[in-house]
Amino acid sequence: MIYWLGTEPDSPFPPHSLALEEPNGLLAAGGDLHPQRLIKAYHRGVFPWYSDEQPILWWSPDPRCVLPVQHFHISRRFQRQLKRSTVSISVDRAFNAVLNACADIPRKEEHGTWIVPEMKAAYLQLFELGYAHSVEVWHEEELVGGLYGVLVGRMFFAESMFTVREAGSKIALLTLCRLMHRAGAQMIDCQLSNPHLFRLGACEIPRAQFLKAVDWHSSKAMASPLPSASLKPQQLIDANDLSAWV
Repeated sequence: MIYWLGTEPDSPFPPHSLALEEPNGLLAAGGDLHPQRLIKAYHRGVFPWYSDEQPILWWSPDPRCVLPVQHFHISRRFQRQLKRSTVSISVDRAFNAVLNACADIPRKEEHGTWIVPEMKAAYLQLFELGYAHSVEVWHEEELVGGLYGVLVGRMFFAESMFTVREAGSKIALLTLCRLMHRAGAQMIDCQLSNPHLFRLGACEIPRAQFLKAVDWHSSKAMASPLPSASLKPQQLIDANDLSAWV
């Protein structure tokens, strides 16, 4: 039986123990995408995910896919790409464009998109409030990759990423790992696992362990702000070489 949320933005989520085993992690339905409700959900390790013609569905899967920020795997091939790459990287320069690209670019074995108009509007509002952020990868003035998600304290909840040129999304995700490491964070929430994320260093952890991490990291302030200057891929190779990130 699915728990239905109340109409007030501060109506409580049910205990995580009530999440279904099949489909894995379905915790509740209904409610709305009001910023107050969304931030409350992320503080509790819960995220919305649904398609057109479905009610809003709220999830807390077990296990949870996370990416420890210092475990991003840079293969030799990817390292060579970084060394010779001519792209530039920015943060929060084109949030709306990243959001639209994540929604519109076709993906293998997927039909349609879960980033419906109501979701777009909700995350644009979170961006305007300073909670949602994007990483953009540019080839000259063309947006060739990126990602977006929600930052609560030192916990980044990644929502979606895209690429239109080889390694675009990988560069964006590596950038996010370096930013979070610099800020004192330990992991990025990837929500659901897939082989691509595993190859990049992601792993699955029990929900109880994940919720403890969320509770701790979401209550801590960022140790350093997100950079406003453009970054170069060559700066990403060494996790400890962050002196130029201002």
